[in-house]
Amino acid sequence: MERASNKSERLAQLEHLLIANPHGLKRAEIARRLGVNRSTIGRYIDELSSRHDVPIPICNEDDGRIKINRDDYLNYIGLTVHEAMAVHLATRLMATRTDKHNPYAASALRKLGNALKSFAPFISRHVLASASVMDDAGQRYNPNYLRVLEVLTRCWSQGQMAHIWYKKHHNAVVKEYDFAPYFIEPYAIGQTTYVIGQCSSPDGMRTFKLERIQRVELLDQTYTIPADFDPTAELADAWGIWYTDAEPVEVVLRFHPRVADRVVETRWHRNEQTTLQADGYLLWRTWVAEPKEMLNWVRGWGADVEILEPEYLRKELANEVKKMMKLYGINK
Repeated sequence: MERASNKSERLAQLEHLLIANPHGLKRAEIARRLGVNRSTIGRYIDELSSRHDVPIPICNEDDGRIKINRDDYLNYIGLTVHEAMAVHLATRLMATRTDKHNPYAASALRKLGNALKSFAPFISRHVLASASVMDDAGQRYNPNYLRVLEVLTRCWSQGQMAHIWYKKHHNAVVKEYDFAPYFIEPYAIGQTTYVIGQCSSPDGMRTFKLERIQRVELLDQTYTIPADFDPTAELADAWGIWYTDAEPVEVVLRFHPRVADRVVETRWHRNEQTTLQADGYLLWRTWVAEPKEMLNWVRGWGADVEILEPEYLRKELANEVKKMMKLYGINK
């Protein structure tokens, strides 16, 4: 590291060095990297910990390592009014597409809303309203979900493995895994959250639903996410969260003219293609990893959509229609 010309620069270098090393560094190593005497490091740490504007939460580990407490460390960001609007839209999606009480989301939104008060008061008011939704008494209070999210966030940010206890469904046996989280993905359809990562051999890559994780503990073992892991590429062919190594399956739907305009107003999947036919019907096709994940969306269009391909998906929905007819006492 290039030696700083003054103390303020060295303090900034120390902060950045500790951020870049989440597991901490010993004083001798810090001194070597900053090009100062080891005795100086103690004074710098005290100054960072007690500075008047924004103290840095520094921890002294039992083995002599110095590190930043990432749970309490504050990050700062500047936004233009258009960037603030983009964040507002994202917060509205979060507020309306999650059912769980989340004090961290509420706190983050309140900080953002208060920061925008003088610059963009109208946007500020609505960001603050979204914050109130996130910790409203009407939200589902699930302390285990929140703790699981906290621990997995620490694991992901620090590169530490977790031991999880997972129950696939209510009748399933709880299974245990040593797990390295690679990516945490919200799933708006189910108002839930999934984590994608690597289990210890022989389980390999797995996706777990956070609500089904019964318990999680942080491990001392560290891990590194492979440089070629790309969550966007992994989920590129997924309708939502389900993905496989197999080739994606072609899905072809036929929409009634009365909903054709509504269908083309939205891009429902990155691979989709649409063709408006002479009779006004719309042919819609895409290629997805697991077509069954689309069924809830298809059901939502009711009699305004017909599944043409794949045949097994068409048959599955047809069987559901027969069961619904029986349920509602409708005879052919």
